[in-house]
Amino acid sequence: MGIGISLFLLAAGAILNYGISVDDPSGVNLNTIGVILMVVGAIGVVLSTIFWSRLGWGGATRRETVVEERELV
Repeated sequence: MGIGISLFLLAAGAILNYGISVDDPSGVNLNTIGVILMVVGAIGVVLSTIFWSRLGWGGATRRETVVEERELV
């Protein structure tokens, strides 16, 4: 799961939890689904951040090869 999908899950969960207030008699609680989506999204953001930081692509690293010329004796 990428960071984009994780942020989408966070946003969708926040909308379901805080933006919608419906008394649904069918037994489906949208607030609970919203909290679950926010937790899964937050875990996804943390795991994506750890994964990308371990690859080392976050910093500016540069490799140089130095070739010195020597006289042949």
